[in-house]
Amino acid sequence: MSIRPWVIVEPPDSRGLRRVTIGGETVGRVWSRAELRRLLGRRGYPEHMDLDDPASVCWRGGDSRTWLDRPWKRHSIKTLMMIGLLVSMVFNAVIGWPDASGASTFAQRITGVLFVLSGGVLGVSALAAVDYWGRRHFKVSGALVLLGAIIVLATDSLLLLLWSEEREYTRYLLVYLPAWCWSVWALLLLVRQRSWKGVPQPRRFAAGVVATALLTAVSLAYSTMYQPAAAPMYFTLRAKFGKAWEDNRHLPFVHVPLTLYMKNTGGIPVYIINDIYTVRGRVASYSLGERDPVTEWRESVGKQGARAGEAELYVDQLKYTTISSGKFYDVGNSLEVGQEYTLERVIQLPKDVEYDTVSIELKISYMRKDRGRLDVEEFRSPHASWNENDPSYYCEPAICGGQLVHRGRVRHNDNLINVTRKPRFVTAVWSPSGRFISSISSLPYSFSALGDYGEERRELERYGAARARADAEISMAELLKSAGV
Repeated sequence: MSIRPWVIVEPPDSRGLRRVTIGGETVGRVWSRAELRRLLGRRGYPEHMDLDDPASVCWRGGDSRTWLDRPWKRHSIKTLMMIGLLVSMVFNAVIGWPDASGASTFAQRITGVLFVLSGGVLGVSALAAVDYWGRRHFKVSGALVLLGAIIVLATDSLLLLLWSEEREYTRYLLVYLPAWCWSVWALLLLVRQRSWKGVPQPRRFAAGVVATALLTAVSLAYSTMYQPAAAPMYFTLRAKFGKAWEDNRHLPFVHVPLTLYMKNTGGIPVYIINDIYTVRGRVASYSLGERDPVTEWRESVGKQGARAGEAELYVDQLKYTTISSGKFYDVGNSLEVGQEYTLERVIQLPKDVEYDTVSIELKISYMRKDRGRLDVEEFRSPHASWNENDPSYYCEPAICGGQLVHRGRVRHNDNLINVTRKPRFVTAVWSPSGRFISSISSLPYSFSALGDYGEERRELERYGAARARADAEISMAELLKSAGV
């Protein structure tokens, strides 16, 4: 055998790696006796050379049996680190992509982009974990793994904070709750190992982490609190009667035109989730005013057709009859900023009708598009309450009369809310008899069950849902006069 340079195996370091030098040149680091044989084999040494021969190998800090590495422990930690980082990478991308690609406001898109980018950083951290628990060819691999663990802790802490407001079970809870526990374990381990050692400029690295966290916090606060509140809603609604016309065919009717008008004069587009216009005729008993209006009002409150907030000295025993009722706008359609809509209708009234006045009431309920996205296709399909083949919405006509129910899933524009809450549904109930209900709730629909009104109020506020109304009234005498009767 030819003379070969002396092999020196240095003492194990803190991770159990032993540096190997041949002829004064470092040729590698090994975890075990088997790895040393493979390293020497690549250098041309015999496969079965005697490693305990002091003439061939010099052992420092222990002999050929001194190996501090625990492969099962090292590989287990590396695997757990990679699993936690990769799962969080996918989860952050799932959270951020809907906002990054389809949010209605710039701030929410920025929030989504930050989550997607954080997912990319977590992917790089997972690759760095392989190197950090391996040969550590890159000095920054430990710092990258530490950065990934900090990102997971920050994002999952935010999700748990949002979840704690309602404490509703969702399938996503099975992801971010274990991930939060994992991040705490990972941070304790990495801090104990001082994984940032080896970073060329640790202060700049720490400053970059803090700046990123502040940017994310400011963006989230702006998108979830300031921006939605900074754009108030304004609607212009009008309802009026036009000039009546006598029927030229000598029928005992007059035709009364109606004009209904709506315009979004605010700064945010909306979904129209329910609307109704109702024309009513009023009949009253008249007096000479012997009693004060408060006494007459007090006695009339609770009577059919009476209005609790209306008192008039010479008018009592009001009775209202619905003449016409209908939909004004297609439910589920949006009304953009500055967009307006006009509907013209004509109703027929007998010439000898006994109404004193005729009134029209226009009501709409809407939801801000910058707060949520409505599943329009699902919501536009009405469910008839008298349809026995639709048991979820069926109600006996003797109890419910005839009603149309629109129901569809609504998703908050900030996807952080969606992953920390149960699904919410917008429900709109419409009936020509005047039933007009709009609600947002996580509860299943039921005609008879009483809902959680506290939850409905919170959700209506969260999604920026509200109502607008317009009224008009005209005397029957004026209508007949304009028709020349």
